[in-house]
Amino acid sequence: MSGLAVETVVDRAVVKAGDYLNKLTGERIERECREQISRGCREIVVDFAATETVNSIGISILLGVIDSASTAGAHVTFSGAKQSTVELFEMLGLTRHVTID
Repeated sequence: MSGLAVETVVDRAVVKAGDYLNKLTGERIERECREQISRGCREIVVDFAATETVNSIGISILLGVIDSASTAGAHVTFSGAKQSTVELFEMLGLTRHVTID
């Protein structure tokens, strides 16, 4: 997948979100997370360290990732997010369903 980095260690996968989380990158993240869950990963870490912007479609797709993980008994962690992105996640209620690291 072009522009999407994934690191997998045992049952934990780290998916790097990239600089702009929109429909295109969000769908790539969702596809990769679902694939990792189907392979047995029980923890999905979405790394937002390089992310500058998250749009509303990106948020919607993240909700789908959280739902898929929850259904499979996996946990989702958002790591490396800028404070403004964390505040957006808090305002929209995503932080009730994920760990912020």
